[in-house]
Amino acid sequence: MSQLASLTFYHNDDARPVIEAILADNPGVQVLNMPGVVKLDREGDIVIKRTTVEERLGRPWDPQEIHLILISMAGNLDEDDDAFSVSWKHPPPFNRG
Repeated sequence: MSQLASLTFYHNDDARPVIEAILADNPGVQVLNMPGVVKLDREGDIVIKRTTVEERLGRPWDPQEIHLILISMAGNLDEDDDAFSVSWKHPPPFNRG
């Protein structure tokens, strides 16, 4: 059984372009709108591409800006200058010692 990657954002004007970009680049994302927050779930992974967000914003966007609108996440984080993603595909090493 696979786990859902999940991102929860504030539901505000700053988050809307990021949410739109996620929906454009990640087919099958399930959206749960709640008062003040939007929760996005997807089996496997959710990837936020810098270029897709920039298209919606009409300005340069640094993936680090996501931390201003992100409430919580479920999955292993991977981020660089071009993308921000969460997934369960590559779990971190576990020290059993």
